Amino acid sequence: MPPACRDLSRPVLGLLALGACAGVHGQTLSSQSDWGGVGLMQTPSARMAAPGELAFTATHTSPYSRYNVSMQPFSWLEGTFRYMNVTGIRYGSPSLSGDQHYKDKSIDVKLRLWRESRWLPEVAFGIRDLGGTGLFSGEYLVASKRFGPVDVSAGAATGYLGNRGDFGNPLGALDDRFKERPTPTSSVVNAGKFGLSNMFRGRVGVFGGIAWRTPWKPLELKLEYDGNDYRNEPRRIRIRPSSSPINVGAVLTAHPNVQFTLGWERGNEAMVGITLRTNLDQAVAMAKPLDPPPVAPRQLGATAEDAAVAVAVAVAGAQADGGIAPGFHRDAADKARAERERDLQALAGTDWEAVADLLRDNAGFNVEQIQLRGSELLVTGAQGRYLYPAKGLGRSARILDHAAGPDVEWFTLINTTLGMPMAEASVHRGKFADYRDGRIGLDELTRNVELNPPSRQRRDVLYQAPLDRFDQDLSLSFGQNLGGPDAFFLYQVSADYSASYFFNRSLWLSGTASANLLNNYDKFRYDAPSNLPRVRTDLRRYLTTADVTFPTLQLTGVRQLSRDVYGMAYAGMLEYMYGGVGGEVLYRPFGERWALGLEANWVKQRGFRQNASFRDYEVATGHASLYYQLGEDPRIRAIVSAGRYLAGDWGATVNLARVFDNGAIMGAYFTLTDVSSEQFGEGSFDKGIYFSVPFELFLPRSTRARSTVLWNPLTRDGGARLGRKYHLYDMTDERDRSFFFENIDRIDE
Repeated sequence: MPPACRDLSRPVLGLLALGACAGVHGQTLSSQSDWGGVGLMQTPSARMAAPGELAFTATHTSPYSRYNVSMQPFSWLEGTFRYMNVTGIRYGSPSLSGDQHYKDKSIDVKLRLWRESRWLPEVAFGIRDLGGTGLFSGEYLVASKRFGPVDVSAGAATGYLGNRGDFGNPLGALDDRFKERPTPTSSVVNAGKFGLSNMFRGRVGVFGGIAWRTPWKPLELKLEYDGNDYRNEPRRIRIRPSSSPINVGAVLTAHPNVQFTLGWERGNEAMVGITLRTNLDQAVAMAKPLDPPPVAPRQLGATAEDAAVAVAVAVAGAQADGGIAPGFHRDAADKARAERERDLQALAGTDWEAVADLLRDNAGFNVEQIQLRGSELLVTGAQGRYLYPAKGLGRSARILDHAAGPDVEWFTLINTTLGMPMAEASVHRGKFADYRDGRIGLDELTRNVELNPPSRQRRDVLYQAPLDRFDQDLSLSFGQNLGGPDAFFLYQVSADYSASYFFNRSLWLSGTASANLLNNYDKFRYDAPSNLPRVRTDLRRYLTTADVTFPTLQLTGVRQLSRDVYGMAYAGMLEYMYGGVGGEVLYRPFGERWALGLEANWVKQRGFRQNASFRDYEVATGHASLYYQLGEDPRIRAIVSAGRYLAGDWGATVNLARVFDNGAIMGAYFTLTDVSSEQFGEGSFDKGIYFSVPFELFLPRSTRARSTVLWNPLTRDGGARLGRKYHLYDMTDERDRSFFFENIDRIDE
C-alpha cells in the first residue's frame, strides 16, 4: 500500500487507545454538535474545547449521516473535517458506484474573537464548508454566556446555517451583491475552492439555544432554535421541510472519552450520535510494566568490586528479561597526563562490553564507543527506545555510576543518528545522586544538566562496539482509502518484510517486500480524470495490479558535513510510484528555532506491479525549505517549501503544526502551484490535515515509534511531492533543546 494510504491508521481505534491514558483532567466537558465542533445540535456555540482536544463524531439525522473529526490545536482555534453521506442521491453512474450514496467532503473553521468576562459573552466567528463543494457553506457570528450550569448561545448566519432568512443582509447597504447568495454547485471546477466570493452573501438567519448541565453530571440537555428551515436543500435533496424550528437533545457522558447523543430535530426527525474524544496535550503515558526497572542507585561507600558485581547482576537481569564539554568545568585538555592515566587505571577493571549491553537493554542506548575525557565519561551511540531524551540520560547515568571510577564527575551521552553526531547530553554525577536521594530539587538538577553541540576534543577510548550490519522486521500493515466513488471505505491488510544492510554506520541498503493478505480493492475501479501528467491519479492500478510488491529498495548515505550541516544521498526505488536518485542538504544550527533545507531529485515513474520495471514518465523535482519554530507555549512548527512538483508544476507548500510537550502533533498543510483550479480538477488545490501521536502514550512498553493519521480528501496530480522515506530534519530532532528540557522531569523514571 502507498504511504499516504497507510498513514490513515485507524483514527477511531487510536482515539480509544489514547482515551485509556488521557482523561479530561478536571476540564469542564464540552459536547460536539451534529456537524462536529463544540456546539448545540445543528448550530455552533462560541465555546472551545481545551487545547489538544481531538474528537471523532458520528451522527445521523435522515437523510444525512455525518462523520466529523474536530481538532483544537489552540485555545482560540477549532478545525473540523467532515465526510457526509446523503441518502437518496447516488454518488455517480451505477456502473461505477452501484447503489452507493453521495458523499460530500468539507472543512470548518471557528475562531474565538474574545473570551467571556463577568459582563461580556464569549464571541466566535466561524465558517462551514470552507474549501469543500460549498453545498452546505455558511458563515456565522455567535456569542455564549454562562449562568451557573446553563450556557446560553445566540448567533446569526448567512448561507446554509441561516437559510431561514429572518432578515435582509445589512451588508447589502454597502453593495447589492450581498443581498443574494448564488446557488451552490458541486461541480468539479468549484469543489475545493475557498469560495470567498460567496461569503457573507444572502439573507441572515438567527439561531441559538441553551445547554443545561443537570445536577446529574453525566447528563446535559439542549434546547435549540435552528436557523435553517430545510426548504432549500442543495442538489434537490429530498427532505421533509421543518415543522418546527426547535430542536431538543440529550448528551450522556458515559466516560470522559465517550459521549452518546439523542435528539429530535426539525420537529419530525430523530437524531442519534456518538463522540469519541481525547486530549493530545493532556495525554499522560501509561505505566510501562514491560520495561526493565531502572538500575538501583549505587550505595554510598560501595567499592569498585561492589560496582562490578552490581553491573554484572544488572546485565544478567536484563538478559533474563528479554564536542564541547558542558561549560567551563571540563578542563580535560589542561589535565596532566599522569592524572589521565590514573583515571584509566581506575577503570581498567571494568567490563565495558557488559556495560554497553546493559546500556542497550536497560537504557535503550545502542553504544558505538565509550571514552574518557578528564573527569568526564562519554558514551557515543543512538537512543533506540525512549522517546524522551532525559529519560534515556537518567537511566544511562544510573548504569555508569556503577561502572565509573570515583574521579568521574560528569556523564555525557553523545547522541548520534546513523553515525552522525547530533548533540551531547550531560549530567553531573553528584547532583544526579543528590536529586535521586531527595537532597536537591529538579530546578537545581536542571542547572547541572546540559545539552550542547558535539565536540571534537581528544578522548581516550575505553570500548569500541562492533557494527551490527543487519536489521530486519516482519509486520502487518493496514491501509485504507476513504470517500471514493467505488466504495466509501476501501482497505487492505498486508504482510511486510523490511530489511537493512549496513556497509558502515552511515551507508546502508534498505528495502520492503509487501504481500497482500486481505482487501476489498476489487471494488476500486475509478481512475480520477486529470488534465496533468498522471503522477498520482494512477493510484488504482498501483494498488490492484499485483499481490506481491516491492515498495522500496534504496541505497542511502548520510554524513555530517560541518558542525551544523548534514547531507544525504540516495538512489533506488524511492517509493511505490517512483525510483531514481536524489540528495538533501540541511543547515540546522544547534538549539536554534530555524533550519534551512534543500533537496533535488531525478525520478522516473515505476511500473504498476511495483517491481524493477519503469514507465516513460520522468521528471526533475526538488524543493528549498524553511523550518521555523514559533513560540514556546504554545509551540508552533512552520515549514514552507518552494520548488518543482512531480507534475512539473512550480509552487509552494505551507505546513503549520502545533507541537505539544509530550510529543503529540496536530497540523494542516496546503499547496498552491502555477496549475489553475480547472487543470487541477476536483479539490482545486492540494490540502490536508494530520495528527501524530507517540505510541509511548498508550503502549505498556517504551518506544520511539508513532502513529500518523493523515486526512487528504483527494488524490490529484497537482502539487504532488515525492514520498521519500528519510528526511534530514526528522533525523536531527536530537538537536531540539526545547523537547529535551520540557521533559527533564523524566530523568529519574
